[in-house]
Amino acid sequence: MERQENTCAICLNSTDTGGRQALFTAECSHTFHFQCITSNVAHGNLVCPLCKAQWKELPFGTPHNPIPSPRGTQIRAPFFPGHEPLVFNDDDPVDSSPQTQLEDMPQQIPTTGTMELKTYTEYPAVAKSLSKDDFGIVIHLKAPGTASEITDSARAPLDLVTVLDVSGSMAGAKLNLLKQAMNFVIQNLGPADRLSIISFSSRARRLNRLTRMSNEGMQQALDAVNSLTAGGGTNIAEGLKKGAKVLEERQYKNPVNSIILLSDGQDTYTVFSHSSQGSGSNYDCLLPPSILHPSGRPIPIHTFGFGSDHDSLAMHRIAEASGGTFSFIEDASCIQDAFAQCIGGLLSVVAQETHITLESANRGVKISGIKSGSYESCVENGGLNGSIDVGDLYADEQRSFLFFVNVPRSGMEGTTKLIKVNMTYRDAATASAVELGEQEVSIERPETVENNQICIEVEREKVRIQATENMVAARAAAERGEMRDAVEILESWQRTMETSEAARVGDPSCGMLQQEIKEMGRRMSSRECYAKSGRAYALAGISAHSRQRATTRSSISSVEPDLRVLGSSGPSDSHSSGYGAEGKELPSFRSLAPSAPSAPSLNYQTPAMRIMLQKSQSSWLEPSRRDKLP
Repeated sequence: MERQENTCAICLNSTDTGGRQALFTAECSHTFHFQCITSNVAHGNLVCPLCKAQWKELPFGTPHNPIPSPRGTQIRAPFFPGHEPLVFNDDDPVDSSPQTQLEDMPQQIPTTGTMELKTYTEYPAVAKSLSKDDFGIVIHLKAPGTASEITDSARAPLDLVTVLDVSGSMAGAKLNLLKQAMNFVIQNLGPADRLSIISFSSRARRLNRLTRMSNEGMQQALDAVNSLTAGGGTNIAEGLKKGAKVLEERQYKNPVNSIILLSDGQDTYTVFSHSSQGSGSNYDCLLPPSILHPSGRPIPIHTFGFGSDHDSLAMHRIAEASGGTFSFIEDASCIQDAFAQCIGGLLSVVAQETHITLESANRGVKISGIKSGSYESCVENGGLNGSIDVGDLYADEQRSFLFFVNVPRSGMEGTTKLIKVNMTYRDAATASAVELGEQEVSIERPETVENNQICIEVEREKVRIQATENMVAARAAAERGEMRDAVEILESWQRTMETSEAARVGDPSCGMLQQEIKEMGRRMSSRECYAKSGRAYALAGISAHSRQRATTRSSISSVEPDLRVLGSSGPSDSHSSGYGAEGKELPSFRSLAPSAPSAPSLNYQTPAMRIMLQKSQSSWLEPSRRDKLP
């Protein structure tokens, strides 16, 4: 009797399992259950059981297409995912030694100095006879920087969970590029970092426990990645539930923890509809309760929407609700670069639980509002107190926050004290609490004021906030199908911005925002363009500006570093964006030219991110990898 087409030739059971079992399709096009074929290969059978064709690619690392071996070790056996325990408390102990060997720690980021905090008032002086409502003040902070040379100081180790979509739409080149990207991530984690990999399609599966990236741990992770096969539906909620479970039930904890989620599709099991406004409220059911309502420090989920068919509204909401960022990967070959930039930040966290407090220094001075983007802030006691929760900061990362006060009249000339500012944080590497000395913000109160010039730092922040608010408004109009209104909102902001003091003095942030807004408007020019890439492009921009943290959108090019990450502007010409003047897709390309220096304004990319991104891009220079590009 002839073998049925959808039957595994090893166990003779059906391969139509609805995604419940992983499948392996050989280069001869015959398909087997993954567990069956790996067991067969483990016994030395290196030919197809049906046609006897000699295989060049096996369901794990092979001499023909090997996975990079960690630190000189060799792949010796196929990967068999173990049975999942009911409770994920089987994680590796964290490294308790004071210093791990530096030569075994890729991307070690020692830090120097303490947090910097500066304040700027909208004007240096207000006439004593005048009162002023909504007087702007900017708080600017910068995290400790990276040391120029490796020292004995160690960075804070990371607990990372990657939740990876392996549904049927990920088959082929997409899955291969995802594997390469994960191999890069694994190779750049240190021995004190721990990694767990979750794959999901119709169901989710933990491929490896939260494992320290020692030689053995790296090998297990590499084997787990190479075992990935695509098939089935898309169950994002189940993948996140299992990913959160890894971190919730772990016995030990590293100081830094995060989840990376990548998907190229829409959840076909949990979300059935969404509001026309795209508010994201219907997507909360994708998030585990421990993420949506954390009892302790939140676990940020950095989401990556892959291709034109992913649900950018869902991915943005997941990131927003958890304190993470949303990135849009338009070009499949840029997955690794996007992951590299993300882990470059995660591997350089220097400050945690960063918190800013504001206190009125004058009974007549009241705080009227705080513009803090996605960061939680509040005004209390009738405007006498305020606060901003900033959370984690990467090395060299900067934040600016604009708030407003009401300045009363003064009965005498001199100085009027407005606000007392204080900031506390916890050093991520040492866990020690740090409190900066209190700073007082004041202005002069002369009889009259002449040539009173607005502070460019305050004006720049106002322009950035207004740009972000107009992006949000334009996206809301586009969601309603009002494409002309969406474009007009963006163009109107551009006209207004051109009259600002920041634009008049040639502040570079204005030009970058203009390019970004122009590209966003082009992608909102029609419903088709918006559905294909405009929505994801806008949401990635909003995510970056609201958190003041670099995200990826569109293609990443090393030629234009300020245009490849947000909040920097989008591509200013049709070729760099991947689209022509008529909105038709153009062939994508990867530039291998050295990176140009970054502009200082509105580029949220940190040095550690840039180093890791350059490392990723330089790996594409290797002939063996360049020749394998799909």
